[in-house]
Amino acid sequence: MTHPPTALPADVLELPQMHEALRVHDFGTVFRLAREAAGISYQRLAAECGIKAERVGALARGRGRVESYEKIATIADALRVPGHLVGLAPRPWETASDPASLRRRDVLAAGAAGLAATLPDVLPPSVPQRVGVGAVTRLRERATRLQRLDDVLGGGDTYRLYAAEYQRTKHILRASSYSESVGRQLLALAAEQAQQAGWAAFDGGREREAVSLYRESRLAAEDAGAEDLARNALAYLAYQAVSADPRAAAAIAAHSCDAITEETPATVRALLWERCAWARAVAEDPDGTEEALTAARAALAADDASEPQPAWSEWVDQVELDIMAGRCWTELRRPLRAVPLLVRGLDAFDDAHARDASLYSTWLAEAYTTAGEVEEAARVAGRALELADGVASIRPRQRIEQVVTALSLEYGAVPAVAELVEQTA
Repeated sequence: MTHPPTALPADVLELPQMHEALRVHDFGTVFRLAREAAGISYQRLAAECGIKAERVGALARGRGRVESYEKIATIADALRVPGHLVGLAPRPWETASDPASLRRRDVLAAGAAGLAATLPDVLPPSVPQRVGVGAVTRLRERATRLQRLDDVLGGGDTYRLYAAEYQRTKHILRASSYSESVGRQLLALAAEQAQQAGWAAFDGGREREAVSLYRESRLAAEDAGAEDLARNALAYLAYQAVSADPRAAAAIAAHSCDAITEETPATVRALLWERCAWARAVAEDPDGTEEALTAARAALAADDASEPQPAWSEWVDQVELDIMAGRCWTELRRPLRAVPLLVRGLDAFDDAHARDASLYSTWLAEAYTTAGEVEEAARVAGRALELADGVASIRPRQRIEQVVTALSLEYGAVPAVAELVEQTA
């Protein structure tokens, strides 16, 4: 088999640093080692991997991440990296007719298993005949591990996995036997999984599927007696409805907060109130926004916030609230309030969280635009564009397009804006 000019030599591929970089998808280090140890230029890497040369250089300097399945597969094929080293199935070129490739896989198989070994199985296990408390605990632990994928991957990459997990739990509910209490636990788990799948669908541009999943989640949560999850399903529906009907979304979000009690966990209270704040901000209700943000802050400052929280809401913290508050004040055209909050919140994000960092940067760019800081707005929008490259989510790109369009209409003659427009053309 003829190898492409960018194929990594066996001795370079076997370097411990290369093993680790491939395992965690640190392609900046992969590219740097390819140049230093194999003499492959960034220009050639860019051409063979389908990435701009400046992007390859930025990655090698530690700026940005490659997240999408398609781009990871392209790079693996260009460098002739066996699929298992980067968490992929065997690549088409990994055949018996390629002895060098087979030898390399034999040598490396014991030392590196890639993403597929560090995460739960993508293919779920078979459905049990009888389900007890222990089985539900294991299913919930699996769901919690899989939820963490949303931190670094977009919905385009995670939707099918989350949807499959939800469908499997529904199949267990139909086909397995269990006690009444276990049945309620399974229904609550299904509600959580439907929300996660709905969020991935929304993030990946499948809005109809998202709405359907949120509605199913609410029904399952209500049947399980899990009122907090039912209210969160409402909050998700409100969040998605904001762009189409802000006032209706604000009413739905407010309804999700109506039944909050002292028994509602602190992070759940904060989550419901911050989504209510967002809906009210888009509906141009500054007083209602401030009221909801104040309630969210109070929830995170409450004594019970230090107690164990539900896995599906424990990610809500002060950073999340700063970002949401900054987004709200940006929507309400209050840049003096928005900018410090967004800057502080974004400081907590590294490039591994490229989707969120890119998305939230667009509100910072918008706030700078409102404040008349045009060059800074262009700089931040450019950074958002860089981070969004390869992310399997439509939301950053949609927001970037909105921000760039607004900048070009009003400040198209400014050199920094003209350069940004050219980058996005």
